[in-house]
Amino acid sequence: MQRIYSFIIPVFNRPQEVMELLESFANLDFTQDFEIVLVEDGSTETAEKVVNHFSDKLSISYYFKENSGPGVSRNFGMEHAEGNYFIILDSDCIVPRHYLKTVDSFLNNTFYHCFGGPDAAHKSFSPLQKAINYTMTSFFTTGGIRGSKTSINRFEPRSFNMGISKEAFEKTGGYAKIHPGEDPDLSQRILKAGYKTTFLPDAFVYHKRRISWKKFYIQVKKFGLVRPILNKWHPSAAKITFWFPTLFVLFVVCSILLSILISTLFLIPILLYLLLILIDSSIKNKSVYIGILSVIAVFIQFFGYGMAFLKSSIFIKLLKKDPQKQFPSLFFS
Repeated sequence: MQRIYSFIIPVFNRPQEVMELLESFANLDFTQDFEIVLVEDGSTETAEKVVNHFSDKLSISYYFKENSGPGVSRNFGMEHAEGNYFIILDSDCIVPRHYLKTVDSFLNNTFYHCFGGPDAAHKSFSPLQKAINYTMTSFFTTGGIRGSKTSINRFEPRSFNMGISKEAFEKTGGYAKIHPGEDPDLSQRILKAGYKTTFLPDAFVYHKRRISWKKFYIQVKKFGLVRPILNKWHPSAAKITFWFPTLFVLFVVCSILLSILISTLFLIPILLYLLLILIDSSIKNKSVYIGILSVIAVFIQFFGYGMAFLKSSIFIKLLKKDPQKQFPSLFFS
C-alpha cells in the first residue's frame, strides 16, 4: 500500500516558529504529495496569517480548538488527517531538505509502524540553543540516545520527530492526557500492541528548544517528575540510568562537603568531568563560549531533572500516591 504522509503539528502561540517550519517544508526535496495538519491548541496569538501565506505552496489543513495539551491536539490532527502514515513534529523544528526522502526511502526498504529521529542544532541557532542541544544529545550527558547514530532496541521515539502508521494510531488510541511524557508512554503502548519501533539517525530535524535558562530548567524538571509515573505504568521500561542525574547531584553535593571538611582533592572528579564537557562541546560547536554555556546547561539539566526525579520517586514509588492527584500540572483534564 502506498504511503501518504501527513505531518501533524500542534502549536500554541508561536506564529514565528510556524513561519520557519513551513518555509522548510516548502523547500523539501520530495516529489510526492504530502499534507500538513496544523492544530492551533487554543492560542491567543494564532498562526492563521502565516498558514494563509503558504496556502498556494503547501497542502495545509488548519484547525483551531480549545486548549487541551499537545497530546490531545496530536490525536485531533491524526483523526482529521487524510494520510495513512503520520509524522509528528513540534512547532519549534525545522526540517532539512532531505528529511521526507530519507524517511520514505527507509520505510520502503524496511517498514516500521513507528520510528523516531534525532534532533540537531542549525547553524543559525543562538549559542544558548546550541549549548542546550549539546547537553540533550551528547553521549557524555544523556548517553547520546536522542542523537546517536547507532540503532537502539525498543527505542522510545519523541514527538518532536516521530512517525506512526495510521494502523498503530488506531490500535493504541494515540497519546494520553499527560505532558510531558506522552510520547514515551505512547511508544511503550505501541510496543505492547505488538509493533516495533526504530531509530532513523539520518532523519533528523533542527530543534530550537527553549530559549532561556528558566524555560530549560522548567522543562527538564517536568521530565524528572514524569519519569517515575511512566515507570509505574510501564515497569519493563524502567532503567537504572534514569537515576544517573540524581546520583550526579548527590555526588556533587558530597564532593563539595568533603572538599570543605577534608580536602579540595575531592573536587577533582567533578572538575575533570566538567572539563570533558567543555572541551567536547567547544570542539563540536567550534566555540569555547558554547562550551562554557554547555557546562552551565549540564548543571541545570542534571539538578532540575535529578531532584524532580527523586521527589517523584518518593511520592509515586515509596508513598504510593496517585500521580494525577500528586502532580496535577502534568495532566490535562
